[in-house]
Amino acid sequence: MTKTKTEEVPKHREALLEAYKSEEEIKKTWLDPESIPKSSIERMPQPTGWRILVLPWAGPAKTKGGIIIPDQSHSTIQITTVVGYVLKMGDLCYKDKERFPNGPWCKEKQWVMFGRYAGSRFRIEGGEVRILNDDDIIGTIGDPRDIEHTF
Repeated sequence: MTKTKTEEVPKHREALLEAYKSEEEIKKTWLDPESIPKSSIERMPQPTGWRILVLPWAGPAKTKGGIIIPDQSHSTIQITTVVGYVLKMGDLCYKDKERFPNGPWCKEKQWVMFGRYAGSRFRIEGGEVRILNDDDIIGTIGDPRDIEHTF
């Protein structure tokens, strides 16, 4: 609990948003998978076939200068982003040797790029996730902050 001069303010926790760290905390990582509670990942749907479950990049909740980004803007960034973190993959992802002769385009726990409105979006506790087809992935990246996120 956080205390103000006049009252106690309960700490607001949202399971997925907690995974995004402030600028100071992301020296080496941009999303700490350990910050996502195991129960949240287990409750997420297991993609079937050639589908991939992706957590879209929403970025830090506040700017370098300490300004808190409003929830609506933060949500809009997450909806319109083209970058995400691969959480789970279906059992048939990249198994078709004719379509993917060089092997998988991505793997779990990797940052990927996809079309702006690709896949099926749905909300879960604390954020939005998408289910994409394996061929919706258009690239892999190391740092999601390298991609310009506009809305």
